[in-house]
Amino acid sequence: MGDRRSAPGRDPEAVRGLIDQLRPVVQADGGDLELVSVDTATGVVRVRLTGACSSCAISTSTIQLGVERILKSRFPWITSVEGELEELDFETSAALGRGGWVPLQPRRS
Repeated sequence: MGDRRSAPGRDPEAVRGLIDQLRPVVQADGGDLELVSVDTATGVVRVRLTGACSSCAISTSTIQLGVERILKSRFPWITSVEGELEELDFETSAALGRGGWVPLQPRRS
């Protein structure tokens, strides 16, 4: 994890622990949630959605309305959660999906 700066009372490992509790929900839809970095000085947390979740039509909502909301409610010092998406081709992503997952359509040139 890329924690370069640490502020008193702000524990990156506590953030990692909560992310680990959220992962089974994302994994149930064929994806995963990874903690990329925690900057305790600025309160910015970076996460990555992988697998089927990286191409899901609601991936932004998962990060903003799900992960960010939960992390901010538990850790008031977190100011924002920024997300990254794993790059997968459409067929690979579709093969990973389960449940109510809806894939994004590939761009046509």
